[in-house]
Amino acid sequence: MSNYINRAIEPTIQQISSTFPVLLLTGPRQVGKTTMLRRLAEQGRRYVSLDDPDLRLLAKTDPGLFLQRYQPPVLIDEVQYATELLPYIKMRVDENRNPGDYWLTGSQVFRLMSNVSESLAGRVGIVSLLGLSNAEIHGYPSLPYSTDSKRLLKRVGEVKPQELPQIYQRIFRGSMPELYARPQVDWETYYRSYVDTYLKRDIMDLSQVADEMQFFQFMTAVAAHTARPVVYEELARAVGISSPTAKKWLSILVSSHVIALVKPYANNLLKRVVKMPLLHMLDTGLAAYLLKWGNPEALERGAMSGAFFESFIFSEIYKSYLNAGKEPPLYYYRDKDQKEIDLLIHQDGTLYPIEVKKAVSPGKAAIQHFDVLSPVEAPEKFGELASLKTSIGTGNVLCMASDVIPIDQKNWFVPAWVV
Repeated sequence: MSNYINRAIEPTIQQISSTFPVLLLTGPRQVGKTTMLRRLAEQGRRYVSLDDPDLRLLAKTDPGLFLQRYQPPVLIDEVQYATELLPYIKMRVDENRNPGDYWLTGSQVFRLMSNVSESLAGRVGIVSLLGLSNAEIHGYPSLPYSTDSKRLLKRVGEVKPQELPQIYQRIFRGSMPELYARPQVDWETYYRSYVDTYLKRDIMDLSQVADEMQFFQFMTAVAAHTARPVVYEELARAVGISSPTAKKWLSILVSSHVIALVKPYANNLLKRVVKMPLLHMLDTGLAAYLLKWGNPEALERGAMSGAFFESFIFSEIYKSYLNAGKEPPLYYYRDKDQKEIDLLIHQDGTLYPIEVKKAVSPGKAAIQHFDVLSPVEAPEKFGELASLKTSIGTGNVLCMASDVIPIDQKNWFVPAWVV
């Protein structure tokens, strides 16, 4: 483990393990869940993987005997392959509520979560691990993203500036730990193997996906729609499936952490808001592979350059919350007049608007749509209850600026590499 990259989520893991009898770590394949937990495991914690067909059979057919053989503290890897274990873990937890007795990992969240919520409610702390963040790659402190100017000014002194080619090298390479721990690994071969494993071991396990190649085409169509609102009919037409099937398949990609769907911000005072979620691929390297981009230079010059930049920034902000064990409070705004705000952080009764621009100097036009939110600050003017009042906080334009620079009294240009 000489090339192990310390993960920002590690303190969250330790805190949850000291609080709950069961820790469940979810996330896509190959993001380092098992590597991290085995590194964090104290001496004496047993490790068992349900990838082993003999152990999987025992866990499914005689879960009680399996848990007698593998006593806590224990780390059970890929627990979704034998969800029959969960009621038996519940019984053992109820007998002896020792914090941290059971550490579980699972990649197929769509299969796992309903069983967990039924069997282990109140007994399990659930956290999600995604690929590497910029902070993890470069060894910077990781905190949930905030638009606060004081924090950003401090942050800009802590991190090393990056030029556009470096940013796109990072966007193109993606977030998989293996590609950073072992730089000699061929990028295309890695992602080809990753997709093949995902399709054969996760997707084809599901009865609602009958055609592996058609699902691969669907993933490619989804990658082409990154940083765009979801139109199910459009995705369905691209692959030749029905809209309900497109919706079902998209939910599989959400559950397995391949994509995130960002809800539109809703408020009674904003009458013309669209209701479509916004789609982001969470690993831009995977998106680049699916769309057959051959190198970072071509991607930076290409038609999807801005979309990839926006999804990369979203993913970094999204991870910053997950790594702190927090639900990302992220929304976006789009209305029927085509006015958009790329990202909204909604916390403590305040909205913080964020625009993402690839430009070095986007100009004041970058914040021109922030004022569409102004009605939420004065609901009584629109005949609505005062309790609906929401403050508008500091806004950011994340771009390729060289420093944190004020736009006006309330909004700032922020370099993308500061996130």
